[in-house]
Formats: sequence, structure tokens, C-alpha cells
Amino acid sequence: MLFDSHAHIDDNRFDTDRDETIQRAVQNGVKGIINIGADMASSARSVELASRYEEIYAAVGIHPHDAKDAIDSDYEMMARWVAKEPKIVAIGEIGLDYYYDWSPRDVQQAVFIRQIDLARQLGKPIIIHDRDAHGDLLTIVKKEAQGMTGVFHCFSGSLEMAQEVIRLGFYVSFAGPVTFDKSVKVKEIAAAVPLDRLLVETDSPYLTPNPYRGRRNEPAHVRFVAEEIARLRNLPLEAVAEATTANVRQLFRI
Repeated sequence: MLFDSHAHIDDNRFDTDRDETIQRAVQNGVKGIINIGADMASSARSVELASRYEEIYAAVGIHPHDAKDAIDSDYEMMARWVAKEPKIVAIGEIGLDYYYDWSPRDVQQAVFIRQIDLARQLGKPIIIHDRDAHGDLLTIVKKEAQGMTGVFHCFSGSLEMAQEVIRLGFYVSFAGPVTFDKSVKVKEIAAAVPLDRLLVETDSPYLTPNPYRGRRNEPAHVRFVAEEIARLRNLPLEAVAEATTANVRQLFRI
């Protein structure tokens, strides 16, 4: 039994076959999907999907790309959603993205910190987006998220960073890039992270794993991520599936 810990099947690329996509996931052993908000509109769609489909849970949050558009009422709306919908399991995805810099860095940091505080008030874990911002992001997490937990999704840091993240009480998640031939560093980290701190995800419709790279990604493909991690660790797929699903259930209290 697999659990896709991070997907965006509210994306319009699924508008013509969303039901079929979910069914394909179930048929491929995926028993749960966490659909992730990236702005207020996608967060609202995530909440709606969680209420409609048994297999789907939701996270609500403002991605660093959209931090520039955040307003006070957004945080109030997220709190109301959490109070109303028990299948909202996290605040996310939140964090920093210095690769694109679509929002000013100081604004990204302020919105990240405010959402960490919101998650603390609501008693929810956080789902962290980190791209080319390892130093600033770790500094914020150490200061603002003490005693909290969450996951660094689609992990892109070093093994040393992964070890530090785990010491801080967080989990590490891997997506399609772990299946790419040239992703040597990611493979090494996926082989070394303690099994009880490991999650798998698709980030659908992005980051499609081999052998479907170049096409739209979907939750059924989380199997290929788990299979590659099992190969790297010399474990049966069932062992990785069981462990990562248990980790999702523990982290998000599902």
C-alpha cells in the first residue's frame, strides 16, 4: 500500500480525467493522496477534493512564488478551513524559492514565518518547499519552528542537511528525480535517510519519474519512486511502501 504524500491533482491538466486519475492510483496500490495548496485558489480546490474523495486529504498554504499576493484575510481563511474540514492535515506548501524569485526574498521569508506561526497555532505539521534557499530556510526553521514537525518535500539539499533536518524533527520526501540516471546525489541521500523518516511523492503533474518522464505525472506513478528507493536500499518494494505509508500516517495523523 502506497501513499502519495504530495500531489496537485486540482491542476487544470486533470480537468478531463480527474476521476480516472484517482482510480488509476487506487488500482496501482495508492490508497491515499495529499493534495497540496500553493495559493488560496488551489488551497480551496484541495479542500473541496478532500471533501469529495475518500482517498484524498488536503494541505492549505501559500507557495513562495505567490507570497507577494498574500493578504491578512488569507491566514484567517486558512484557519477557518482547518476548523471546518478534518481532512486538512497540514499547512503547505510553504517555504522559500530563490531559483525563480517570483516574490521578493524578504516577502517570501515573512510569509513563510507567518504560516509557520499559523501551523503552530492550529497544531498542524508544515510542508516545506526549498529551492536554492537552504541556508535562509534552515535558519528560519530552527528559529521559528522549534518543537514542530513537517516534511521537506522533493528534497534537494545535501546529506548533511537531511541529517540536520531529521535531527530537528522533520521528514524528508523524494519524488520523480530520484529515478533519473543523473540524480546521483539524490539517490545517495534516498539510500541513507533513515527509513522511519522517509516519504515518497509525485508532485503531480510535475517531476514525472522514469519511465514516463516527459509526460504528465500522476499519483499512480509514486510506485516508480518507491521502487527506485527500494532498489537503492536493497529492500523489497513492500518494505518501502509499508514504512513510507506508516510515516505519512504518523506525521499527518491520518
